[in-house]
Amino acid sequence: MKKRAHARGKSHSTRPIAKRPPPWCNYKPEEVEALIVKLGKDMIPSSTIGIILRDQYGIPLVKHITGKTVTEILKEHGLTSDIPEDLTNLLRKAARLRRHSETHKKDKPNKRALQIIEAKIYRLSKYYKSIGRLPQDWTYKAVVLSAE
Repeated sequence: MKKRAHARGKSHSTRPIAKRPPPWCNYKPEEVEALIVKLGKDMIPSSTIGIILRDQYGIPLVKHITGKTVTEILKEHGLTSDIPEDLTNLLRKAARLRRHSETHKKDKPNKRALQIIEAKIYRLSKYYKSIGRLPQDWTYKAVVLSAE
């Protein structure tokens, strides 16, 4: 049997092929935008808004109905944060790992996980600076952990 790269992990869901809304979705673009703005005012992140619209309202993809993504709609209404959502999640995770390592000094796998997360933060912040989503003077200050 021949080995392939990426041979595992095929259980993800696939997006619909059609670029127009499905016939069973009866929402108008204005209604979907109003729902997104309402959820955005409650400080719900854009990824969670997409999940809520899918699970509770039966809207498979916002872009097929409105022609814009959830993030674009939130940006139009001034409801986005300064730091992108994926970078914010990584910053939270790094802070949680750092708190853990303060109390558990000998936890070496935690130190390694923190190094990996911080590398992701550096790469992602460099990307967001290059496209203009983050200001050029934004920096992430990492606390150096000793590898005893």
